Amino acid sequence: MFTKNIVIVDDEPRTRQGLQRALESWNNGEYAIFTAESGEEVLRIAENKKIHILFTDIQMPEMTGLQLLKAIKEKGMSPVVIVISAYSEFEYAQEALRLGVVNYLLKPIGKKKLIEALEEAVKVFEKQVRLGMIEKVVDEKIVNANTKIDSTKDSIRTAMAYIDQHLNDELTLKDVAAQVHLNPSYFSVLFKEQVELNFSEYVTRRRIQRAKELIVSTRMPISEIAEEVGYKTSKYFIKIFKEIEGMTPSAYRKDSQ
Repeated sequence: MFTKNIVIVDDEPRTRQGLQRALESWNNGEYAIFTAESGEEVLRIAENKKIHILFTDIQMPEMTGLQLLKAIKEKGMSPVVIVISAYSEFEYAQEALRLGVVNYLLKPIGKKKLIEALEEAVKVFEKQVRLGMIEKVVDEKIVNANTKIDSTKDSIRTAMAYIDQHLNDELTLKDVAAQVHLNPSYFSVLFKEQVELNFSEYVTRRRIQRAKELIVSTRMPISEIAEEVGYKTSKYFIKIFKEIEGMTPSAYRKDSQ
């Protein structure tokens, strides 16, 4: 979906270069691997790039690894962190774990152990991405509507399911009412009463939620996403998307990376 960034920080050039070579041999092009010789340099990198996985030494001059992790946390960043250290003192490990570190490797680090730790970090990162994606695309009003499904009348449950399965079609209140064999006026009142959204708002919000799922999980052009969720022109889709999300679909995609 997008290039992920791994940063290695260690003030010892040989260690830094050795780790980089090992990770490059593992990398399949999905990750960009950067190195830094200090915590300050990592913070400079973080100003321009999102750090997804961070390998950090503990004992570094000027800014220790633990001080770096605290600085990162204060800036609202949350990379998956692996600590590398020549020290095995319990207080280091304890503090590192408190700061959210997923692994603590002691030098010298064998390549096999390094790659195992990296692959475990990748799993943690991918889980974070999935959870973040769910949180990002969710529409609370749609969630609330769906939690009411069990208590709604069968006809409204059927209508909601039909809408969800036909988001890329033209959906009119009259047509959906016909699908559940109800008078359009009665269906409109019943839908609002049961779902707590009127028909057109539910359809719009459901379409935008589906669009968000496609924006963050695919590289489909915005024009194709607009068509996929039932909008005949991308211009109108962008207008509606911005009204609901406060930003354009392109900005939303950039913000999600």
